[in-house]
Order: sequence, then structure tokens, then C-alpha cells
Amino acid sequence: MPLIHKLSRRQLLQISGLSGISFLLSGCGVPILEDVVGEVSEPLNQKVETLLLKSHQPVPEFSKSQIQPEALIINSFRGTPVIDPSKYRLVVDGEVNNPLSLSIAEIQALPMTEMIIRHVCVEGWAAIVQWGGVRLQEIVALVQPQNNVKYVYFQSADGYYSSWDIASALHPQTLLAYQKNGETLPKENGAPLRLASPIKLGYKQSKWITKITLVSNLFPLKGYWEDQGYEWFAGL
Repeated sequence: MPLIHKLSRRQLLQISGLSGISFLLSGCGVPILEDVVGEVSEPLNQKVETLLLKSHQPVPEFSKSQIQPEALIINSFRGTPVIDPSKYRLVVDGEVNNPLSLSIAEIQALPMTEMIIRHVCVEGWAAIVQWGGVRLQEIVALVQPQNNVKYVYFQSADGYYSSWDIASALHPQTLLAYQKNGETLPKENGAPLRLASPIKLGYKQSKWITKITLVSNLFPLKGYWEDQGYEWFAGL
């Protein structure tokens, strides 16, 4: 473990050349550690990466001149779902004291945050994008999570699902985004609401989010790609 202490997660990714392959990273669906330690790799991975995560320290951002408007590749799970914005609701529930069902107008009425960050895909490409939306920590605060909450589940309109650790969800640059590059978020990029964060790989940044559930224990199904062998933590 000495190398882990000397190199940050971001430095490990830089060593791998943004290929999506690093010492603790799953490369293109081939988990490097999975064959060696099987299911043990997930708790080990979580503990190691939690130590590397600086949960309250912002990641350096980019300038507007560095935005790459055409670089964000459109990937979808089962095609772009049809969502009526006027009927859309974001359900936030689980082990909370104040479960909510929010319209997009109610979400947009909350304090807005903008950031220009690099979106990194496990397939080996990256794009600098400006996102605008509400900090996920704002939503979490509204539902008043119970003290034992450790994980956050995300469900999407297309059937996609994923889960995060609570510290990453509460990072100040983890957004529920409804804008991209200063304009309304396009449907193919996840409208009306998607995750955007500089601390997670792209497959953790769910699009078309309809439900957020806060829990104290991980469910047997942890995420669409994660359940097929991709790294669970997937931090940068």
C-alpha cells in the first residue's frame, strides 16, 4: 500500500493516460482486481478510495474558453426516454425524516451552482463541460437523512440504476444538473435532471434521474454496470 499513500487518485488516473485503466480502476468492463480477490475487491476498493476522497475539497475547474461543446459523447442505456417536464417529479426517499417529491420548477427554485469540469468516461475519452444545477447536498439536507445513512441510490427513467457513497454525494461539486454549457440540458444528455461531478467516472453520473434513495446498507444490486463487474466506487 505505500504507493497508494504517495499518489492521489487523480494522479493514478493520469498515469493510466485517461484510458480508464489504473491500479484500482476497471478498464472497459474488465475489473483488474476482480479476478484476484472476487467480491472482496469492493469493500477494499471502497475503503481505499474513501481515504483518497477529499470530501469537502473542491476539484480545480476550467475556464469558459476551455469548454469543449462537441466532445461530450452521447451514450444511452436503452435510448432516450420520453419525459413530460410538466409531469416530472423527483422522488427522494429512504431512511429520511422528510421524504419529498419535487417538480423541476421546485428544484430550479433552489440555489443554483455552475461549474466547468472534465467529464471522464471509462471508455477512454473526456470532455470539458459547463454544468448548472442544484448541489445534491441541498436536496439531501431537505429530506433530513437519518444518522446511519451511508449510501445513495439513483434510479432513472430508462431503467438505469447506480449507487454512491454518501460522502461523494455530499461533495460540493456533485450536482443535479439541468443546464449544460449555459443552456437548458438537452434530452439526450439527461434532461430534465442528471448527475454531474468531477469526482466520479461517467457511468456513475446517471441521466434522467427520477428517484433518489438514501440507505444505510448497499442492496444486492448496486448499479447496472457495477453488477457486471465495473468498479463500484469509480472515483477520480
